[in-house]
Formats: sequence, C-alpha cells, structure tokens
Amino acid sequence: MSESDLSSQLVLGGGCFWCTEAAYRLVPGVMEVESGYAGGPGGAPTYEQVCGGATGHAEVIRITFDPARVTLGQLLDLFWHIHDPTTLNRQGADVGTQYRSIILATDDTQRAAAEASLEQAKATWGDGIVTEITPLTTFFPAEAYHQDYYARHPEAGYCQVVIRPKLAKFARALE
Repeated sequence: MSESDLSSQLVLGGGCFWCTEAAYRLVPGVMEVESGYAGGPGGAPTYEQVCGGATGHAEVIRITFDPARVTLGQLLDLFWHIHDPTTLNRQGADVGTQYRSIILATDDTQRAAAEASLEQAKATWGDGIVTEITPLTTFFPAEAYHQDYYARHPEAGYCQVVIRPKLAKFARALE
C-alpha cells in the first residue's frame, strides 16, 4: 500500500497562505502542507495574477494528513481558530478576493464535514461567517519561493508581526 493510500487531503484558505501553511505544519498527523491557488476558473495562475484579482483564485493550502492521527473534523475545527471567517475578502491588512475564507471540498463527504463544521463555528462566530464551501476543481501549487515561507524567513517583518502572533494563537487551539 502506498503512502497516498494512507493519507487524505484538505484544501482551504484563510487569508495569506504563508500564515495558514505555517500553522498547519504544527499539527501532529499533518504530513505535508503546500501553498497554492484554487477556487477560480482557468489555468495555472501566477502570484501576480492572483493578487490582481482577475483570476478568481484564492491563496490556499493543500494539507496532506494521516487520518489515523488527525481527523478531517479536527483540521476543520482548527481552521476557525487561525483566521477571522467573518471578514469578507480580507484578513487583517491583507485585502482582496485572494484572501477570502474558503473550504474547497474534494468530495461529498468533505463538503458535509465542512458544512457541519461551519454550523459548529457559529457558536463562536455567530451568523456573520462568510466562508465559502465549494467543490475543489483544481489546485495549482504556488511558486517555490512561497513554499514553507515562515520557516525559511522567520525574521522577516511580515513573519514577526503577522504570522508569529497567529501561530501563538493557533498553538493554544492545539492544546
């Protein structure tokens, strides 16, 4: 049996993919996290095209996980702790449709789990959640310089001011 037979994938976006990638790398049972683009029509976009807003894609991450160690439900629950799902097309100072809150379901089981998770999240966030739940059509990996950005540049200003506090908040959610 191959490693892919023992793992599952989840694609979601909650603002800048540098932030969400760094957070999910902390989760036991997560085997890989890859930054990328999804949620829009058309072929493989560049970062500049996505930032321009014309592609319709969001900055997302693709999480490969071992369901024997971490469940889809647990990963979705953590999603609501790493970002603000009530701000349309923005997270903090990051503004644009590429920063929207989105869960891209790979199948009906994931869609049902995402919808159930959203309903549970309303206990914390209320009815103002703007998170999209939509089918995943295609995931496009981001350029190499975006991958594992926080680990490679922990002293960069954005990493210190934006990502590090999010990781601290996320670590508390993991406890």
